[in-house]
Amino acid sequence: LQAREPIRFFIGDVRDKDRLELAMRDVDVVVHAAALKQVPAAEYNPFECIRTNVHGAENVVAAALRSPRVQKVIALSTDKAANPINLYGASKLASDKIFVAANSLSGRDGARFSVVRYGNVVGSRGSVVPMFRRLIREGATRLPVTDRRMTRFLITLEQGVSFVLSSLAGMAGGEIFVPKIPSVRMMDVAQALLPESDPEIV
Repeated sequence: LQAREPIRFFIGDVRDKDRLELAMRDVDVVVHAAALKQVPAAEYNPFECIRTNVHGAENVVAAALRSPRVQKVIALSTDKAANPINLYGASKLASDKIFVAANSLSGRDGARFSVVRYGNVVGSRGSVVPMFRRLIREGATRLPVTDRRMTRFLITLEQGVSFVLSSLAGMAGGEIFVPKIPSVRMMDVAQALLPESDPEIV
């Protein structure tokens, strides 16, 4: 017999509980990464944000609880879930609480649920560095920064993946793992990308 591939690929939607249950058949580990994560988009589309980030989290938990092979589920969260000031952060805080509480539902021998909460992935879609680079390509002579005091926690994609894998290996269930990440001043980022110009405070 030919060995089975360790990863399968399905098209689906985190809002579709039945599809999630089908996708989790014969699965041992689930990494929940689906989210509506742009702050302005979430503010403008609150129903969609809640349906994806909160109801989607409920669906992942329910599907995992109904899938006997699933041993570990880890959800990707955000630094914006700590003391949230916008709907995106609040919806991810609700998601985090759903995943932590799921350990009470799974029983002693059921799946374990944990959360990893980290900052902005450098270069990811919608993040500030690609936006600054696009503005420079389009001829911008100054880059916009919201406030001189503004900072961001930045992590590379490789660091994020490594952190998720190490958290999976060490989780017992119920943890919210938070890595130590350097804080970067956005004024410094803007000046590094366009050194001959002062950023525009917007």
